[in-house]
Amino acid sequence: MKGYVVYDSAYGNTQAVAEAISQNLKPLRAAAVSVSEFNPGTLATGDFLIVGSPINGWRPTPKITQLLTRLGDGRLKGIRAAAFDTRVRFFIHGDAARKMTKLLTDGGAHIISDPTPFYVRGTEGPLRAGELEKAAGWARNLASALDRKATP
Repeated sequence: MKGYVVYDSAYGNTQAVAEAISQNLKPLRAAAVSVSEFNPGTLATGDFLIVGSPINGWRPTPKITQLLTRLGDGRLKGIRAAAFDTRVRFFIHGDAARKMTKLLTDGGAHIISDPTPFYVRGTEGPLRAGELEKAAGWARNLASALDRKATP
């Protein structure tokens, strides 16, 4: 089993969260990879895929949406997956993580966690205090879910 934390990042905040998640999933051979460098052909049954995006116009970035759309129609069968986004804390905001989770499900992935937000201060960030620790904790929960669900 290997895993990928695939992200798109405008100002480095989503990348920082992806790297914190990856670091806490290292025993499971996880790697943080930019969506521009990710090769979907490397995914195999039993692997896991964590996808992250900043909210861009109330949704995931076009690059992440394009990747997940290409992986639709059952191409993610046998893959365990989860999604996160980075966002500003407003009363009304988009929910990229929920939209990515839907695309992962449409692709046949087995979802192992609820969509999760991480918060930034202002449009460009930086991340709010405690968000990298929250990412590390979420990664540990993902690792537990992956251990419990050895096969999707």
